[in-house]
Amino acid sequence: MIIEPRMRGFICLTAHPKGCEQNIINQINYIQAKGPIDGPKKVLVIGASTGFGLASRITSAFGYDAATIGVYFEKPPKDGKTASPGWYNTAAFETEATKAGLYAKSINGDAFSNEVKQQTIDLIKADLGQIDLVIYSLASPVRTNPKTGVTHRSVLKPIGGSFSDKTVDFHTGIVSEVSIEPANEEEIENTVAVMGGEDWEMWIDALKSENLLADGFTTVAYSYIGPAVTEAVYRKGTIGRAKDHLEATAFTITDKLTEVNGKAYVSVNKALVTQASSAIPVIPLYISFLYKIMKEDGIHEGCIEQIQRLFADRLYVSDVVPVDEKGRIRIDDWEMKPDVQAKVAELWKNATTETLPETGDLAGYKKDFLNLFGFDVDGVDYQADVNEMVEVPGLVLTP
Repeated sequence: MIIEPRMRGFICLTAHPKGCEQNIINQINYIQAKGPIDGPKKVLVIGASTGFGLASRITSAFGYDAATIGVYFEKPPKDGKTASPGWYNTAAFETEATKAGLYAKSINGDAFSNEVKQQTIDLIKADLGQIDLVIYSLASPVRTNPKTGVTHRSVLKPIGGSFSDKTVDFHTGIVSEVSIEPANEEEIENTVAVMGGEDWEMWIDALKSENLLADGFTTVAYSYIGPAVTEAVYRKGTIGRAKDHLEATAFTITDKLTEVNGKAYVSVNKALVTQASSAIPVIPLYISFLYKIMKEDGIHEGCIEQIQRLFADRLYVSDVVPVDEKGRIRIDDWEMKPDVQAKVAELWKNATTETLPETGDLAGYKKDFLNLFGFDVDGVDYQADVNEMVEVPGLVLTP
């Protein structure tokens, strides 16, 4: 079939298997060009099919020759209907990993559930014995707590007062004013339950109880801080409250890892185009300005560049991982450079629909958004007939 992008609001309803495949190959080529480094050898990535989690799996496998297990929740294809992009990403990754002689298996299911945790434990026991790195990179808006059975839904809202500022519809380029009412206490608690550190800790507890963590084990979860212009709706909003909980959980997990000489870290990463970030008011406009400036300064990074730098320059460069005063790894350092943020703030003042084409990089934003779904990828023939029925080679039977 001929597959074209079909949009609904902030999501694309279709995905292109060949475009996703080319994206994976491009990321693998980038990692391989950096050369091999001594690092993790048996890696579990929770949230492995898109974004930073996918980049972490690619970096582990093709930068460190690591065996990898990926956990994700993606929609498989049906005849005449495409899979979600993460399905095609995983299929391409595991195909390339197998070609390279690397172990790569995956589990498609609800990572919050006890069933998926147990299935992952069984797979590690059977195939790997122990693991030395767990990447936690889930980005779900909903979580059912397996202990209580309660389903929590996150919200993107400020705390303590309403919020108004500029935003952009990245499909049309129209800059407008957005207003968001503040969250109530229940909404804050639900957002923390979904996006905080509770599930991360549950994963580590489950793996540790089965003696699956190797000596010197490391686990990393991903977070974001961002600039003053986004803090009301992000870092000081409901998501920020959840990120505070996530970051505090790193210390709790580290305390539990003393007998395996283990450490838990939160890595604060750069603002990038993701399905999640595209839905957050203000963020697309901020990213458009940020991309423009960082590209002009020669310091722009996508997911794969960020994670390669995280592994090579932070996690596996010495015995001591550099962290900030709150114990966080800061790989957002280039984004948060004072001169970069000063330029963003200046552009923000005069942002209008008319000025944005010159002052921002909305074209780059749109391209990155389409790339998430396998579209607008260089070297792919989108007029060619393509088979949407793609299998994931290392997929383990899901519960």
